[in-house]
Amino acid sequence: MIRVAEIADVPVIHSMIRELAEYEKVPHEARASEDQLREALFGERPAAFAHIAEAGDGEPVGFAVWFLSFSTWRGVHGIYLEDLYVRPSARGGGHGKALLAELARTCVERGYARLEWSVLDWNLPAVEFYRSVGAVSMDEWTVNRLTDDALRKLGGAE
Repeated sequence: MIRVAEIADVPVIHSMIRELAEYEKVPHEARASEDQLREALFGERPAAFAHIAEAGDGEPVGFAVWFLSFSTWRGVHGIYLEDLYVRPSARGGGHGKALLAELARTCVERGYARLEWSVLDWNLPAVEFYRSVGAVSMDEWTVNRLTDDALRKLGGAE
């Protein structure tokens, strides 16, 4: 049901990223191209990794894209789950849980300390699903982000 993504999966991963952006009501923010994904996942120095969830017939129905994080407090890596998505037609079939379980297994096997991700607070089905597998909301932490003009300004490009 879960397998490591292959370079031939880039178009379907790209398609599902677009579907996720539509679901999250921000399709204009999903600007990554297939070429960018191919380079990030399978280039000379991959910056991210991916797993594919397949239906019984081998059809891709979900994906997880993740990268390594590092805990200065624990002194070891962790996994940051950038995106987890299961197509609506396949939800409830255990694919999301299987993707999370595979990443948790990777953490355990490699001695990583954490598996972390963000979830939109309005996405109650996802919040409830994550709680059901034992995830704890880090309510005291606030995500901060620099992008576009603010990033360029702070980086001295403006």
